[in-house]
Parts: sequence; structure tokens; C-alpha cells
Amino acid sequence: METTSPLLPSNESSSSSLPAVPEEDYLPAASRTFKDFIKTVFWKETVKLWKIAGPIALSLICQNGTNILTSIFVGHLGNLELSAVSVSLSVIITFCFGFLLGMGSALETLCGQAYGAGQVHMLGIYLQRSCIILLVTCVILLPIYIFAAPLLKVLGQDAALAALAGKFTLLAIPNLFSWAIYFPTQKFLQAQRKVGVITWIAIVALIVHAFWLWLFIYECDWGITGAAIAFDLTGWLIALAQAAYVMGWCKEGWRGFSWSAFKDIWSFVTLSLASAVMLCLEIWYMMSIVVLTGHLDNAVIAVGSLTICLNINGLELMLFLGINAAISVRVSNELGLGHPEAAKYSVYVTVFQSLVIGLICMAVVLIAKDYFAYIFTSSKVMQVATSKLAFILAITMVLNSVAIGGGWQALVAYINIGCYYVFGLPLGYLLGYKANLGVEGVWGGMLCGTALQTLLLLIILYKTNWKKEVAQTADRMRKWGGGGKDIDGSNDDDDDDKKKKKIKEGACDGV
Repeated sequence: METTSPLLPSNESSSSSLPAVPEEDYLPAASRTFKDFIKTVFWKETVKLWKIAGPIALSLICQNGTNILTSIFVGHLGNLELSAVSVSLSVIITFCFGFLLGMGSALETLCGQAYGAGQVHMLGIYLQRSCIILLVTCVILLPIYIFAAPLLKVLGQDAALAALAGKFTLLAIPNLFSWAIYFPTQKFLQAQRKVGVITWIAIVALIVHAFWLWLFIYECDWGITGAAIAFDLTGWLIALAQAAYVMGWCKEGWRGFSWSAFKDIWSFVTLSLASAVMLCLEIWYMMSIVVLTGHLDNAVIAVGSLTICLNINGLELMLFLGINAAISVRVSNELGLGHPEAAKYSVYVTVFQSLVIGLICMAVVLIAKDYFAYIFTSSKVMQVATSKLAFILAITMVLNSVAIGGGWQALVAYINIGCYYVFGLPLGYLLGYKANLGVEGVWGGMLCGTALQTLLLLIILYKTNWKKEVAQTADRMRKWGGGGKDIDGSNDDDDDDKKKKKIKEGACDGV
């Protein structure tokens, strides 16, 4: 891979840009009172967490809100329309979204490393390279969009539902190609900590999307065709707005188009492919709930009520994904600085707060179980069917809070897949079909897979040796950075501090 400057800038050139001297590690729990713990640990970690998680979560909620708003507006056209568009969004489009997100994962790593190492000019090269790869990937995924209707029929979906879902998916093809710009520009901006820009673009786009849905569906009377047009326009609005900001306000990182973007493309692909496959396997788990539900009697009502609940769950999920990103940064930050106690407490505080949020969401769902479906549909039958799923939805929200909010999902992906496909999916099938429990059985059985996953995550958290994690991180930093610092800090103190500062800076850049 091409390099135009040393990986780490010299001390003289970079010392002025180094952050302030990092804080010391927290004292062990045995040496502090509960009041002191709340004041010096819990509050500090809360502030640090939400400074990172807040903007990311808000951005994700607004981006996911595009799908939810589409379902809300279409839902008032009829039960078939709601179910068809929901299947298109949750099965076909979400699958392609997840695969493209995974294929763009290398950009997040490389941009974060380049920015942390002071090679900001390389960000533009990596951005263009990622756009090329994702554009080709979109072309490869195109047949899935074109043949969505027959694919859904093969998966056992109702014929009328599959035909209407296929129509919406065909009309959403332009949105597919917007992701080839959307993902790379988003990762480019995140690497430079410009999360606020992404958030504001997402907020404005969500408001505009609501207007377009109202205009095309109701005023122009275009039905789901209008919904698809609004979906396409909003996707391109976000992608082009991010691209415009990159080219107009990120002059250091963006220095114009370059032929260098075509170099080492295969290395870029191989770095992303494993992540893409793993992410798709996790996404397929939620897709499989919708697919299995489509085989039940009265599939339109079953799928519609399930997807209403999944849309509500999606809002909470985006919040916890923001927390997940934040705690990943916090842990890597503190491990890189040699702070095992701070790393441990940052996870403990985050898991506790995530659990509290999950319990609050659970209470809200149970209180509003007879009412939240009104937002999505005018059908009394659909509303009653949705309220029956409220208890399972409430439990799902609590499990999400620990499993995803704890920040450990990416580290134990194989455990997740084992819990999902070896345990949860077969159990969901047995309860839904053999025990004749319907959609409640399908979702409830698969929820048991999530519960097993959560239990294993908590065991891993409890047994984690944080001092060992610090030692392993120091070994990696010595290997990658070429330093000679020992774990006990026996090298020159000034050099040690500077290395720690660089590690801290690099860790924060990866969000």
C-alpha cells in the first residue's frame, strides 16, 4: 500500500497537536466509598460516554427514521401495503444495506489510523477506493432487487404480498446506489470526529422525507410508488449532502480525485469481506423472523403486526448502537493508556445505564401497548394483533440494552451466531409451527437465543482480566508503533507519555 510520509510524525512536528496529559487510572473499588464512587467514577464516565454516544445515536435514530416514516405513511393505505413495504425494507433492502455496511468497514479502520498518524491526506484516497468497491458491490447486489418478488415467493411469502413488495423494491433501486457514496463519506467524517455534521444532515433529511411522503402518497395519490420515490430522493439527499461537505469543507482530507484510488483494491476488499459476511449473518437473524412469520396463516396481519413492533424496537436499537460505538472507543482509549480500572468501570457504568434505559423502554411499551400501533395503521385487526406482541417487544428491549449497549457484540460475533442459528432459530420454528403459537412463538423462541447471548456476554464481562487486556494492548502498540516500552513503563517517562497521548488520539478517531 502506498505511503507518502512516516506512519507516526516526529515529536517536534506533532507535539503541539497532542491532547492534554491524560487522567490517572481510577483507584480500586475497595479503596473508595459509595459516594466517592458516584462522584468520581459514575458521573465522569457518564459524561464521557454521552459526549460520544449522544450525537452518534441521534444520527442513527434519524437515519433509521426514514424507514419508520415510510412504514407509517404507507400503513394508512392498507394492511397489504404496510406488510409489503415492511417486508421489502426488512428483508431485501436491509440485507443489502448490511452487506454494504460491512464492505465499507475497512474504511473506518484505515481512516481512523491515517488520521491518528497524521496522514490526513490519505483519507481522500481511501474514500474514493471505498466508493469504487461499494459501487461494484451495488451492481452485484442488483439482481436481488430486480428479482425480489420471485425470491420472496421462493421464501414462502404470500403471493400478493410478494408481488407488491417486489414492486417497491424495484422502485428503490436508485436508493441502493446512493449507499456507495453514503457509507464512505460517513466513515470519512466520523474518522475526523465530524459526527455533528452527519447528525444535522440526518435531521434535515428526515424532515424533508416526511414532507415528500405526504406530498407523493397523499397529495399526488401515487401510493407505494410515491413512497419509493421519496425513499430514493432522501437517500440521495443524504449521500450528496455528505459528499458536498467532504469536498467543500474537508480540504486537508479531500485533495481531489486520484488514480491512486485504484491501487490495492483487492486488499481493501479482503479486509472488509469477513466483516460483511458476519454482519449479514447477524442481520439475517432478524430477517428470518419476518420470513418465518410470512408462512403463518393470515400472513398479512402476522407480518404487519411483527414489523410494527420491529420498527419500535429499531428506534431503541439505534440508541444502543450509538452507546455501543461510544463504549468501544472508551475501552480502547483506556486500555491504550494502561488504565485497567477505568476500562472496567466504563463498561460497568455503560451496562448499568443501558439496562436502566432498557427497563424504561420496557415500561413505556407495556403502558402504551394498546396505542402505539395507531401511528402505523388504522386497522383495528392490525392494532389488536400488535398489542398481543407488546410483552415480547418489551423483553426484547431489555435484552438489547445489555447485549448491544454493553459494547461487546463485535468481540463475540461467533457466540452471537451460535446462539442465534443453533439455538434461537430452531426453537422459534418449533414454537411457532409445531406448538402452533404463531408469531408469538416464532419471536419468543428466537428471543431465547438473544437471552442466551446476553447471559454469555455477562459471563465474559465478569471474567475479563482487565490488567491482561492492558498488557495485550501494549504489546499491539509496541508491535504496530515500533516502540520499545515495556508494560511496567520502564522506558523514558516523557516518551511514554507522548506514546500514550498518540494512542488516545488514535483511539478516539475511530468513531
